[in-house]
Amino acid sequence: MSEQSSDAPRRPETAPESGDTAEAASVGAPTPASEAAPAGPGRADAPAGRPARASTPPVPPQGTGPDVPKVPAYLRPQPRPDVWPGRGPQPPGVLSRLRTPSPPAVGPATLWSVLTTALLSGLLLGDGLGPNLLIVAVPASLGAFFAARSAGRVLRPWTAVWAVGGVALLAVPALREAGWPVFLAVVSAFALGSLALHGSRSWPGVLLGSLGLIPSVAGGVRWGWLGVRDRAGDSRGRVRTAVRSAAVAVVLLIVFGALFASADAAFADLLGSLTPDVSVGDSPWRLFLFVLGAVGALAAAYSAAAPVRWDGITVRPGKARNRAEWAVPLIVLNLLFAAFIALQLVVLLGGYDKVREETGLLPAEYARQGFWQLLWATVLTLLVIALALRWAPRGGPGDRTLVRSVLGALCVLTLVVVASALRRMDLYVEAFGLTRLRISVAAVELWLGVVLVLIIAAGVLGARMLPRAIAASAAVGVLAFGLLSPDGLIAEQNVQRYDKHRTIDLEYLKGLSADAVPALDKLPEPLRSCALEAFQRDLALQDTPWYASSWGEVRARDVLESTSVKNQGTECYGLGQETDDRDDYDEDSYDPY
Repeated sequence: MSEQSSDAPRRPETAPESGDTAEAASVGAPTPASEAAPAGPGRADAPAGRPARASTPPVPPQGTGPDVPKVPAYLRPQPRPDVWPGRGPQPPGVLSRLRTPSPPAVGPATLWSVLTTALLSGLLLGDGLGPNLLIVAVPASLGAFFAARSAGRVLRPWTAVWAVGGVALLAVPALREAGWPVFLAVVSAFALGSLALHGSRSWPGVLLGSLGLIPSVAGGVRWGWLGVRDRAGDSRGRVRTAVRSAAVAVVLLIVFGALFASADAAFADLLGSLTPDVSVGDSPWRLFLFVLGAVGALAAAYSAAAPVRWDGITVRPGKARNRAEWAVPLIVLNLLFAAFIALQLVVLLGGYDKVREETGLLPAEYARQGFWQLLWATVLTLLVIALALRWAPRGGPGDRTLVRSVLGALCVLTLVVVASALRRMDLYVEAFGLTRLRISVAAVELWLGVVLVLIIAAGVLGARMLPRAIAASAAVGVLAFGLLSPDGLIAEQNVQRYDKHRTIDLEYLKGLSADAVPALDKLPEPLRSCALEAFQRDLALQDTPWYASSWGEVRARDVLESTSVKNQGTECYGLGQETDDRDDYDEDSYDPY
C-alpha cells in the first residue's frame, strides 16, 4: 500500500469544494490517509506494514440520513378551520378591566364568618324579618372586614359612612311591622353595603356600585371553594378536629338542655323561646336560606378583597354649546316658572277660602288636579338640569358664571314648585285623610327638594361630592321614613281628623300593620273595638319567635293585652264611613287616592 501511494502521481493540494465533499460523504467513499490527516512537522509517518489509523469520520451534514417515506397529502392532519374567521385575541371584559387583581387566598377567619352567616340564615330567616337581619349581618360584615384586611385595604371615611348607614337601615325591620318601609330599608341597606365594599365616588360608580355585589356572586363562590379545598388538603387534621369538637358540643347541648328543660318548666319556656323552631317540613326552605346566606357572605367578602372600581367607567361630556344656543331655552323656562309661581303665591299663602275664591274648586279637587303635575314637573326639571350641564359652555370663567346663574335660578324656582306641591297635598290630606300612597309621594317630593338644595350647594362649593351626597340623602330619607312609622302616622292623623270632623275610614285603617295599634287605641268605643278586633285576631294566630318579631308587633300585643277588645258583633257594620257634614262637601269628589 505504501508503494502504490509513493508511485502514484501527487495531486496538487487544493481545497476541495463543498459540493465535492458533500458528494463524497453521501456516497460513502473512504478518504485517503494523506488527505485525512496530513503529516505535520514533528509527526512521524506510520510504519510500513501497519495500516494507518483512520481519523475520526466526519459528521454528515444535517438533513442527510436514511430516506423517510413521505406521507401523502390526504393522510396528513389538516389544521382545524377557524369557526369565527377574522377573530383575533379578544380584549378583556369590562369587569376584568375594572376589578382589582385577584385577591389573596381566603383566610380561616373569613371562612368561619361565612359559615356562621349561612347557619344563622338557615335557622333564623325562615320565620320572618325582624332583629334576625341584624344578627345575620354581623358575621357577614366581619367576613368582609377580614377579607379586606387580608387584601391590604384601608378603611376610608366614606366607607365607614356607607357601612354604618347600612347597619342602621337594618334596624327598621327590628322596629317596624309594616312591610313597605321594611322593603325600602332592606333594599337601601343592600345598596349602601355594596357601596361600602366598592368605594365609588362618581356618578357611574355610585349608580353601578350600589348593585356591585351581583357580579361578584360567581367569583365569590369560586374563590371560597378554592380556599376550602386548599385548606382541607393542607390541614385535614385540623379540619377533622374542628368538626369533631363542634359535633361533641352540639351533642352535649342537646342532652343537657333536654334534661334541664324537663327539670324546670320556666327554663323549658326560656329555652323554647330562644332556640329556633326547625321542623322537617320546612327543611328545603331552610337549606335554600343556608345556601343564600353562604353565597351572599362570600360575594361580600370577595368584593371587599377584590372590588370592582366602577369609577373607571368614564362618561364623555357632551359637545359644548355657545352661550346663546345654550342659555336662551333655559331663560325662557325660567320665565315660565316665574309666571306660574307668581299666580300660585296667592293660593300657596292663602287657605281654604282663598282656594274657593280664586278657582271655584274644593281644596281636594284643587289638590287632585295639580299635585301629580307638579311632581312630574320637578322630576323633569332635574332631567333638564342634567342635560344642560352635559352641553353647557366651558370656555372660561364667564361661561361658568352664566351656567351657575341660569341653573341656580331654575333650581330656586323649582323649590317653590315643590313647596306648592306639598301645600296641595296638605289640602288633600285635610279633606280625605292620610294614606300610604299620599304619604309616600309627599316624602318623594320632599326628597326631590333636598336634591335641588344639594345641586345649588354643588354650584357654589363644587360638584365633586354631589353623587355621594345625593345617595346619602336618599338613604337618610329611607331611614327617617322607616323610623317615623308611616302606618302609625297615618293612624294618628286619621284619629285626629275624626276628633275634628267626626269622619273616618275605618275599613282602610283595619288594613294597616300592627304599628297603627297604639294610635287606634285612642278611638272611642265602639270604634276602638271595631278597629282593633282584626289586629287582635291576627296577633293571636301568629306564633312568631323573638328574633322575627318587631318592636311594633310587641308593643301592639302589650296594648291589646292591657285593654281587652270587646266583641261588638254587627254593630261595627256601618261605622267609620266617610261622611262630612260641611255644606261644601261633595260626595262625588271622593277619590280613593
